[in-house]
Amino acid sequence: MAVIRDIALQGFQMLLVLLLAPLLTGFVRKVKARLLRRQGPPLLQPYRDLNRLLRKEVVLADNASWLFRVIPYFVFATTWIAASLIPTFRSGLLFSWSADLIAIIALLGSARFFQVLAGLDVGTSFGGIGSSREVMIASLAEPAMLMIVFSLALIAGSTQLSTMSAFMNSPEVGLRVSLGLGLIALTIVAIAENARIPVDNPATHLELTMVHEAMVLEYSGRHLALIELSAALKLLLYISLITCLFAPWGISSAAVDATSLLTGVAAYLVKLAAGGVMLAVFETVIAKMRVFRVPGFLGAALMLALLATLLRFVSRSF
Repeated sequence: MAVIRDIALQGFQMLLVLLLAPLLTGFVRKVKARLLRRQGPPLLQPYRDLNRLLRKEVVLADNASWLFRVIPYFVFATTWIAASLIPTFRSGLLFSWSADLIAIIALLGSARFFQVLAGLDVGTSFGGIGSSREVMIASLAEPAMLMIVFSLALIAGSTQLSTMSAFMNSPEVGLRVSLGLGLIALTIVAIAENARIPVDNPATHLELTMVHEAMVLEYSGRHLALIELSAALKLLLYISLITCLFAPWGISSAAVDATSLLTGVAAYLVKLAAGGVMLAVFETVIAKMRVFRVPGFLGAALMLALLATLLRFVSRSF
């Protein structure tokens, strides 16, 4: 019975993140529209868009290789796995032993690598522009992310997310400057990795501004639906990661009773809503920056993460 229960809980988490990802995207769009005094699209519009794309015929370029056809499935699978490994409503799930921050970074890096290949495969100018910009962002975001992992691992004593979440929820953690710097750096990386304002504007298709959209312009039908769903999963992944590490309240440790599980799910939904509201407010009050200023933006995250690591060595009270 214990094995069946663990499989059911792990399957529920995988289904939960998959179903909530489009809802989170629709919620952010709705809040942004309300802040701009517009009605905005319906909250469930992302589900309708995915359903419409799944029913459309796939149109492929004549020179598209087999890799171009396979990449959407690979990107979706790796992103879904990475999002499912992060503790949301309960830690210590069946696959929690593999929920390591470095493994999650590797999964996201693999998805990015193949998506860049897809942008270059057809040979269009838009795909080349988007792929080159994506690689430029990745070359700065991944070192910053690794430094964030090292600084948090030095504090929590592990890179395993369930262990880190339990430590962050304990009274031992206290107030540390290193954690504050790590939170700011992780937020900057999350904005860049999800191609949000000020790094990119996901609502435009202008060649001078787009990064992610330029790589997927040649996709259509179910392939584009998988790419869009992967982007929504990635946004949910980073918000879940931030809340798991810096706001782990409500995550049950090993309890299996219905009350604890419902409390964990409710707390997770509240944290997702709060993250969506803060993202919408941030994107409303700030403007899109020029592409050549993005390295400075991500360089700040790298310096903050490095400073957090140095402060950890300088004083254990920080």
